[in-house]
Amino acid sequence: MNILDQLQNVNVLSSELLATPEEVKRRLPMTERAAATVFKYRNIVRAILDRTDPRLFIVVGPCSIHDVVAAREYANRLKELAARIETTIVPIMRVYFEKPRTTVGWKGLINDPDLDDSFHIEKGIHLARELLLTIAELGLAAGTEALDPIMPQYLSELVTWTAIGARTTESQTHREMASGLSTPVGFKNGTDGSLAASINALQSVRRPHHFLGITQQGQSAVFRTRGNAYAHLVLRGGGGRVNYDAVSIAVAERELRAASLPENVVVDCSHGNSNKDPSLQPLVAENCVTQIVDGNRSIVGLMLESHLRGGNQPIPKDLATLEYGVSITDPCIDWPTTERLLLDLDRALRGVRR
Repeated sequence: MNILDQLQNVNVLSSELLATPEEVKRRLPMTERAAATVFKYRNIVRAILDRTDPRLFIVVGPCSIHDVVAAREYANRLKELAARIETTIVPIMRVYFEKPRTTVGWKGLINDPDLDDSFHIEKGIHLARELLLTIAELGLAAGTEALDPIMPQYLSELVTWTAIGARTTESQTHREMASGLSTPVGFKNGTDGSLAASINALQSVRRPHHFLGITQQGQSAVFRTRGNAYAHLVLRGGGGRVNYDAVSIAVAERELRAASLPENVVVDCSHGNSNKDPSLQPLVAENCVTQIVDGNRSIVGLMLESHLRGGNQPIPKDLATLEYGVSITDPCIDWPTTERLLLDLDRALRGVRR
């Protein structure tokens, strides 16, 4: 064996070429209607963050996408509901294709679209892009988590709002990537519930960066960014504590102010703020809207994990037994609860001057 073979790729079993972003987009091109949707809703979210649009944006949808048929049905329902609440609330469908893992587990539709550890990643990219196109052509905004730093080159022009998760908020790679994203970006507080990492991230991402990435043609390149002025804080609880209450919001405002950052706060109603109990998500959302009605001006958005049916399910060996419209990751509230909650929030927000 050549000595070089003992120095590189020692633990790599194989590699295969992936279609470039340019090739994928040639197969699934952006349409004029989809482009108009994304352009419209990015501007709306920026206006909400700038306080020139008084509405609340709510990122709502499945914890993760594993069934594109169910996702399309959810999108159609949300689009219909959006028209009923548009004077107070801007719904953004939660379309999460990548799932960070503390240890191991299913990593999302892009990594393993067939749910069987076959890892047909190119198929996953096509399914993800096709779904985002469908959602945008419906006239609905989409929000996702940016996990793999290469993936935005394949999908990002179809996304209205991006999240950086609690496990990656401290990552320099993700801060650099977010500084160049064309969407507003929400940085979650750390899994321990502390704000320090997310405040540091917001200060970093608003500045220019230089980093390695791939071009639309799949070539390695050095990217230089201007910084993302629309990065903001997402409170998701953690460390056994919630952080959506009025005192926690006031602490977050103080920390943002001390760091000379805009006092923009999005509250994630799931994860630590609901103890992963979906039945508590509506209570968190209602509490936040009560704070807004009582005069709070820093809460600009909410996040909800919601699916066609409530709860969650493990991935079975026989995929034919998967229950339709039920999450395979975190438990979600069902559609009737989601619809009722958003209509209630809409009624509460009417007449509130923000």
